[in-house]
Amino acid sequence: MKFIVVLTPVLIFITSCTPPGMGGAEGESGSPIIAALPFVLIFGLFYLLILRPQQKQSRKKDNMMKSIKRGDKIVTAGGIHGRVINAEEDLLTIEISKGVNIQISRANISALIDNQDKAETKQKGGKQ
Repeated sequence: MKFIVVLTPVLIFITSCTPPGMGGAEGESGSPIIAALPFVLIFGLFYLLILRPQQKQSRKKDNMMKSIKRGDKIVTAGGIHGRVINAEEDLLTIEISKGVNIQISRANISALIDNQDKAETKQKGGKQ
């Protein structure tokens, strides 16, 4: 966000420094390429700062959803932690407690819990 705040005055300065029309008549604009330059730059920034990271995040989540298999520990969108018992195409059966199984859609999974992440968290914040 700081990048946008710094770059906005620069874009305004660049567009105000464009030379006047070459025909000599007042009100005549310059080259259409120069007139379109601010819009191109703004779209480029929009793509780099918003669209591209969002696409990467979406791709990462899709890969995570596809890689879920039996035995993985997951967190649902509702905050329920469980272990995958059965993984079908769109439906997962997870065990949330001994003998308590529920079925959820793959779309309702928010995170896949790594055992390594859990161990690192215990080492950092827990007893040493």
